[in-house]
Amino acid sequence: MDKPKVVLGVSGGIAAYKACELLRRLTESGHDVRVVPTESALHFVGAATWSALSGHPVSTSVWSDVHEVPHVRIGQGADLVIVAPATADLLAKAAHGLADDLLTNTLLTARCPVVFAPAMHTEMWEHPATQENVATLRRRGALVVDPAVGRLTGVDTGKGRFPEPAELFDVVRRVLGRGGDVAVGAAPDLAGRHVVVSAGGTREPLDPVRFLGNRSSGKQGYALARSAAARGARVTLVAANAALPDPAGVDIVPVGTAVQLREAVLKAAADADAVVMAAAVADFRPETYATGKIKKKDGEDPAPIVLVRNPDILAEIAGDRPRTGQIVVGFAAETDDVLANGRAKLARKGCDLLVVNEVGERKTFGSEQNEAIVLGADGSETPVPYGPKEDLADTIWDLVIQRLP
Repeated sequence: MDKPKVVLGVSGGIAAYKACELLRRLTESGHDVRVVPTESALHFVGAATWSALSGHPVSTSVWSDVHEVPHVRIGQGADLVIVAPATADLLAKAAHGLADDLLTNTLLTARCPVVFAPAMHTEMWEHPATQENVATLRRRGALVVDPAVGRLTGVDTGKGRFPEPAELFDVVRRVLGRGGDVAVGAAPDLAGRHVVVSAGGTREPLDPVRFLGNRSSGKQGYALARSAAARGARVTLVAANAALPDPAGVDIVPVGTAVQLREAVLKAAADADAVVMAAAVADFRPETYATGKIKKKDGEDPAPIVLVRNPDILAEIAGDRPRTGQIVVGFAAETDDVLANGRAKLARKGCDLLVVNEVGERKTFGSEQNEAIVLGADGSETPVPYGPKEDLADTIWDLVIQRLP
């Protein structure tokens, strides 16, 4: 089979050196990558580097190899174009259709999914001009991945950091995997939507060194967040104790306990189109917290630990939705009578969809694979066979999209 053809556009920002890692991941995974830098980008990484890593000649000008009409052919033949990093200047040119070099010409001729990965200082990202340009590109069907929050050039910290290359590679892989709608102006199917996903497992402290927790790794919730971001959504990921890389283009809200998760989810859900509660939330917490480490005493049994119920976040959101038409998805991790317990939980919680799977010490938790049945409040049942957690994530979003107003 022909290798997927990817155009990697690189504009003139300090993060250009990180695009080398993205290029390496693309080529090593079997993609045919043509790098199209801007003239400014070559101040950060030279043409020889791009050419050596991609196996293709590199040019910034429409006047090189004129007989091949590169300013038209490169875009026409691509399966996907990603600009990483995309500077404020490049976003402005793309939004207004300017074409003064090979990269901007390529963007005008591309008839495939186009992804932008902006990287710049926080003030530039937040400037109304940049935000309007981003909105224009998204309205035309481009996927603009929000920058990460973190250390910028020099001592500055804020939103504008280039996402990790491994996470951007995942975005490219997912967009190519879904095929994309090649029609110009066809937006990703979750574009313009805000979704909230909870992930991980809550921990309820007993004392300064001990807690009650569970085996959830957060991988399914993170797969849901990555999938939604690659499909154009604005994603808020409420992450409970998940030691996983931040997905590209996703806003992360770290939490620890069930009470903290409830507060974060309710706040984020105020304007959300969909809420997916994939986190494993503790049903109980200790009634009292010992401010000092609980000591064992010779000849004495430990004092009983009294538990109290935690709030039922899923039932609360499903029963009192802050936004009309909001879709609520729950998860049911069961160890026996899986389907019967799932149906009972769906009726009890009042959510639109319930993802039911069997869990255990060697099942689901911490695994890269999952299988489930997605139950609908309308009586539907959608089985998802054993496979990567991202497959289950995409199935869930497909079902959510069918129910969104």
